[in-house]
Amino acid sequence: MQTWIMTHDSCLRHDTGPGHPESAQRLETVLARLREPQFADLHWEEAPRASREDLIRVHDAAYVDQTLDAIPAQGSRHLDGDTIICPDSGEAALRAAGGVCAAVDAVLAGRTKRVFCAVRPPGHHAEPDQAMGFCLFNNVAVAAAYAQAVHHLQRVAVVDFDVHHGNGTQTMFAGKRGLFYASTHEHPLFPGTGRGPIPGAPNILNVPLPAMTGSADFRDAFREHIIPGLRAFGPELTFISAGFDAHYADPLANMELTEEDLVWATREIAAVADRFGQGWLISTLEGGYNLRALGTCVAAHVQALGETN
Repeated sequence: MQTWIMTHDSCLRHDTGPGHPESAQRLETVLARLREPQFADLHWEEAPRASREDLIRVHDAAYVDQTLDAIPAQGSRHLDGDTIICPDSGEAALRAAGGVCAAVDAVLAGRTKRVFCAVRPPGHHAEPDQAMGFCLFNNVAVAAAYAQAVHHLQRVAVVDFDVHHGNGTQTMFAGKRGLFYASTHEHPLFPGTGRGPIPGAPNILNVPLPAMTGSADFRDAFREHIIPGLRAFGPELTFISAGFDAHYADPLANMELTEEDLVWATREIAAVADRFGQGWLISTLEGGYNLRALGTCVAAHVQALGETN
């Protein structure tokens, strides 16, 4: 089956202003790489909007309404020091979350086994009642809850290898039956969460890594913790919160990984998806702020997604 790319032009119109690291250039770079000749077999789909019902499975209803009501008619507005919205941001955020939900529909209908959601704004820092870290709605958590509610899946996992801990996803998953969240991330680093186990939440697996972690220690962390935890959970459906900011060239972190390390991690996760979940694997873009590294990493990641599809 073809690997699918789920995206929408509105995600390019989410304007965070001059000099902001989470810029439209990130997605432009990703899409340009995925339209190169070696990716001619990819299948492209337009992301639909998430519904309010989809969002309020993990977000407070008041937060959803307030966030969409805050979208300015012109100019820009800061939701916090890092998170900026413009007139097109509401549409982009709805398409980003809706695209990951549509990916769930596609894999469970047997139309594909692998989807990469090339969307923004990213999502894993968004809390139930708060925008944070460039994120408005928690795209992967919205889709995981959608898979449970609409498709009645019993075991849904998220593996997050973004260099920043997915505090929002952790909050939304902690102690919830049928959900599993595993994360490697630099610590200490924004947002300061993810130091280790969460009391009362055995379904959360945090593997904090120190600054300057390189290939060997990262791969050991995956082999010794992330993959065994994922296998023990036995996911029917697996998501990747695919941040590429653990790359050595990224300006917002201090890790020493290469694209080969992140491709290796992708293959390890895919092998678990093949064993337990009929190969169902959905990846969604999170961080990655060096444009050249981001494009290279995404291209290699998507190629790896399709290797056993």
